[in-house]
Amino acid sequence: LREALTGATSQLDQTPDLRGDALRDAPLRLRHTLGISHAALLANPDRILSRDQQAAYQALILRRLTNEPIQYITGEQEFYGLALTVSSAVLIPRPETEILVEAVLCELQREVPLRLLDIGTGSGAIALALAHHLPKARVTAVDLSSAALEVAAANVARHNLAERIDLLASDLLAALAPGEAFDVIVSNPPYVPTADRDALPPQVRDFEPASALFAGSTGLDLYRRLVPQAHAAL
Repeated sequence: LREALTGATSQLDQTPDLRGDALRDAPLRLRHTLGISHAALLANPDRILSRDQQAAYQALILRRLTNEPIQYITGEQEFYGLALTVSSAVLIPRPETEILVEAVLCELQREVPLRLLDIGTGSGAIALALAHHLPKARVTAVDLSSAALEVAAANVARHNLAERIDLLASDLLAALAPGEAFDVIVSNPPYVPTADRDALPPQVRDFEPASALFAGSTGLDLYRRLVPQAHAAL
């Protein structure tokens, strides 16, 4: 185990874009391969890996060496205390987006029945976090991508929130019923100008869905459509 970890760390450390995270990535991938805890990893450095385990671990390291995000390799990311399934169909939930959830929760009372709308739900991260912390709220979560909605549905089922989260295929608010209104509308839409594509880290630029990243020449294309629609539905 020790040798496998040392070798993988050295491989990652030789790639400039991965060097800063090598000491984190190598043990995370090994824990994922073996299905063990961090404590077990530290406590058993002389554990012998089978050939299959060695091959599986090396396969994960090779994927990481292409700059594929860790979250897509493991299929999981934590967001606001919830373990979420993720795939290349959805943007990886960021810690910064937790600030958005916190801002919404600060404005609302936990025990008040509310209707919430999450636009561009992706993995369902925002909708799930809000539904989890607002037990009387009903959330409608929309996305244009059917593949993203499949991931969101898996997460809704995973956290037993199907009775309070409705998933809908929609281009912004287009598929909602006429006159449908909400107490809160929340969104984290694409905002990167297309001209900035080459400046993004390769693990973002080359792996995360472009439709969840880019929004025209100024990065504001979605906002120009979203703001008036959302205002009318509040």
